[in-house]
Amino acid sequence: MEAQMKYICILGFLVVSGIAVGFNGAEARYECGKNTTPDMEAFKLAPCASAAQDTDSTPSRSCCTQVEKMGQNPPCLCAVMLSNTAKNSGVNPEVAINIPKRCNLVNRPIGYKCGAYTLP
Repeated sequence: MEAQMKYICILGFLVVSGIAVGFNGAEARYECGKNTTPDMEAFKLAPCASAAQDTDSTPSRSCCTQVEKMGQNPPCLCAVMLSNTAKNSGVNPEVAINIPKRCNLVNRPIGYKCGAYTLP
């Protein structure tokens, strides 16, 4: 009986710990909404591939349109620029952070801290 109680207490602790970790992970995972992740959203910025690697590259109209939409949610835009998908596709965060400015977006999130970078 004592062994059963011990296992029930351990199981209860694991469930509570799992719930607590789940809530913390959910907060970080849903910058872009509950039904998507920054890695999934990164694919929408495919038209920005060359502009995210070269500061001399002019962002395309479709790139600027997607950045403008995503820029309405600065935490999402930031998470996308720093996502694994972006890193794996060769995105340079120092260059990508300047795309909203290079697109001449009036309502861009100026001064928003994005990791070690600040949106100009």
